[in-house]
This record gives sequence, C-alpha cells and structure tokens, in this order.
Amino acid sequence: MYKLYSMRRSGNCYKVRLALAQLDIAHELIEIDILKGETRTPEFLALNPSGHVPVLEVERGRHIAESNAILWYIAGHTPLVPDDRADRAEMLQWMFFEQHSLEANIGAAYFWLTLVKGGRDLQQHALEDWMQEGYRALGVMEKHLARHDFFAANSYTIADITLYAYTHVAHLCDYDLTSFPAVRAWLARIANQPGHIAMDSVPVLAAAQ
Repeated sequence: MYKLYSMRRSGNCYKVRLALAQLDIAHELIEIDILKGETRTPEFLALNPSGHVPVLEVERGRHIAESNAILWYIAGHTPLVPDDRADRAEMLQWMFFEQHSLEANIGAAYFWLTLVKGGRDLQQHALEDWMQEGYRALGVMEKHLARHDFFAANSYTIADITLYAYTHVAHLCDYDLTSFPAVRAWLARIANQPGHIAMDSVPVLAAAQ
C-alpha cells in the first residue's frame, strides 16, 4: 500500500489526495506539519532531501516527491490521463503553467496569508506581485475556460486537479473571482466530479490511526 506524507491544508498535497480518492487507490496517510519543522528532520530529509511535502512511498525504500510528478505516477493508464500524445502534451502544458504561474503566486499567497501567523506582515513586500501575477494567471485560465469545459483533451484530467487545488482557495487569500465567471463555473464542475473530496477531508485509513 502507498504511504503519502502530506499536510492536510497544503494545496500541493491536496492534489494527490484528491486523485487518490477519485481513483479509489488505497493509501496510508501520514500527516506532516511543515509549520512545526517536521519536514526538516533527518528522518524526513532521508525521504525527500528538498524538505517538501507531498512525498509518496511507492514501495519500501522508494519515494516520489513533487505533487505533479506524483499525479503523473498514480494516474498513468487511468481515465485521468489521456491516451492521445498531443492531448497528454496539452495536459502537461497546463501542469507546468500551474507550477510557474499559479502555485508560485496564489499558492504563495495562500500559504503566507492563511497558514502562517503574521504572514501578511512578513510578506507585505511580496503581496503586490503575488496579486498581480496571480490575477494574470487567472486571466489566462478564464480565456481558456470560456471555450472549454476542462483544460485538456475535452475531459477531466490531472491538469484540472493540479489547477483546482489552489484556485478553489484563492478567495481565502484576497483574490476576488467575481470577474472570472468561466473559472467559477469550472470550479463548480470540478467539485461535482465523482469521488471528489474536500481539502479538509480525512480518509478512513487515516482517521482510524
């Protein structure tokens, strides 16, 4: 059985938990609190030297880090990854976009403004750039979603999962989605996908520990 080292309120970790739930893949969830330095212990750094969650143990002694790499691993040969080569490339295009344009801005704002006590004051110098670039990313998404229900292959894929994770909590860190109707409609479509779980959900296996 997979072991997922994860922090419940992390958007990057939520991507993996959502995909595992929707694919009905059994896993053991190990909660890691990055705010308490639990990713900086020698034990955790032996799993992932970069000191980040999520980390997926796929077999004893073998671990995969980086949320989008984990998504690619667990969703390969499932309906969440298209068969067509060009469709897969389009899916990866949006996953790369999420990392450099969305997660780097909305994800950063979410972390500092909602998870870190006093984070707004600590990062006041960066907030303007996060807002500007985050809105720019939302604008790119809005243009695409005005013409498409999903981001790749005309179907729900891991590209939608990776973009959903931080977009659906953008309102918690000062972003106003009022002027992005296509994005809001897409968020509703994703929330209605079979097997969808909320970010704060607790899997049965994890709850029983």
